[in-house]
Amino acid sequence: MSRAEFDLLKTILLLSLCFALTGSTSSLTVSASPLVGFQIADNKALATLPLAFHLIGTMLAGIPASFLMKRVGRRYGFMIGTGIGSIGAVSAALSIIYFNFTFFCLSIFCLGILSGFAQLYRFAAADVATKEFRTKAVSLVMFGGIVAGFIGPTVASKAKDLIPNAQFAGSYLFVILFHFLIFSILLRTRLPRPSAVEQKGETRPLKEIFSQPKFIVAALSSMVGYGVMAMIMTATPLAMTEGSGHPFSDAAFVIQWHVVGMFAPSFFTGSLIHRYGSVPIIFTGILLNVLCIAINLAGTDVFNYWSSLILLGMGWNFMFVAGTTMVTETYSPAEKAIVQGVNDFLVFGTAAVSSLLAGVVQTSLGWRAVNLSSIPLLGVAVLALLWYIFRNAEKEVISLVKQDSTA
Repeated sequence: MSRAEFDLLKTILLLSLCFALTGSTSSLTVSASPLVGFQIADNKALATLPLAFHLIGTMLAGIPASFLMKRVGRRYGFMIGTGIGSIGAVSAALSIIYFNFTFFCLSIFCLGILSGFAQLYRFAAADVATKEFRTKAVSLVMFGGIVAGFIGPTVASKAKDLIPNAQFAGSYLFVILFHFLIFSILLRTRLPRPSAVEQKGETRPLKEIFSQPKFIVAALSSMVGYGVMAMIMTATPLAMTEGSGHPFSDAAFVIQWHVVGMFAPSFFTGSLIHRYGSVPIIFTGILLNVLCIAINLAGTDVFNYWSSLILLGMGWNFMFVAGTTMVTETYSPAEKAIVQGVNDFLVFGTAAVSSLLAGVVQTSLGWRAVNLSSIPLLGVAVLALLWYIFRNAEKEVISLVKQDSTA
């Protein structure tokens, strides 16, 4: 391995570690915030509203974070996002202590902004990697989420009673240690500054950029993958504890393995995409989601929740990583910030709506309805992929006809 290859791998692994530590806050929020909301909200149907605020924060941060990094660079941009997350963690703990549901939602919104910045770690890896290594670089960064899958729910479970009469307040205070560690890593990580081409290069009209069939399919794949995942995952802690009578420790266990399912495939997803292409991998992700729904409809034992949530995570991984890979093929360096920002805005906007609907559907119609409502989204993704495949096939036929006629 050459020195340049070693430095590249080191940078990507450090980005993966930062993503893992940031993701720990997100996985803690996924497992704990619906239960905190159920405890301190007057209207129990709004129990998942904080998680919806988390996703809204992630959605709204995408475009500003992209343009901020275009100006100040990736490293300082990630530091700013981490600082906002630290403020959110402290205020979340205080809002739990004082039973202030509104303030808790705003605090989780700040943590969502942190997550919005963190989603750009995968694009930062794509920036520093060679063209041949780009897909694997994105996958390796996403692989860092497997660490988050264990740390976040563990902190939520072990530290939830550190502060008397304020469950999970101690958990949010604890994750601030992770944010300090992210700062120290970023200070020692070399990331390229934005080039003159990125800042002042020519760009195509926005209509031309966002009407590309590849961008449409790529964004839609990530949107559906995240929307279905958010719908089912958000409702799971409530379905297990309030609907099926399982203890929180079981819910935390299921969420842990769900996050493992989300990120463990990243170890090989990049290789699969490189070998077979993005479209077959997206199709595979859709099939995994369908299997997840079938298992959920079959029963409510811990094994059902555990196995289905692992498949849900794997389905998300295939659809999201493949979609991200396709997005990186749709823009020039000068268009990077706007395309990445809009893509994440669409993806996390879908996730936010799905997360909010999850609480309403779960409390009013039940677990079965949560799963059935996810099927139409998967149908939309299938139709988009079929349109993309047939469109490309038609273009190839036309090209061959033109070649024959000129010959």
